[in-house]
Amino acid sequence: MESNSNEFEKYQRAYKQVQDVKGFYGHLLSYVLTMMFFVFINLKYTPKDLWFYWPMLGWGIGLLFHGLKVFRYTPFMSKDWEERKIKEFMDKEKQNKYE
Repeated sequence: MESNSNEFEKYQRAYKQVQDVKGFYGHLLSYVLTMMFFVFINLKYTPKDLWFYWPMLGWGIGLLFHGLKVFRYTPFMSKDWEERKIKEFMDKEKQNKYE
């Protein structure tokens, strides 16, 4: 019985991960299409004043962080880091309780 529950939890986590990756690719596609539109508009109507790189930079930073989260590249505050910190705080509480 517990095995089925464990398998279902694994399935739910995998499903959520797939949905997150799918959302990231949608975000990436909208970024690329919008930036192409901005570059076209900028170069066609105001070629002497290049402004398209500002929204490209701002949105690109947001896209970068979205990708880092979706693909679980969080070198500073990863799930392992959270678990280590929780254990560390619990151990400190235990030590303070016995002193």
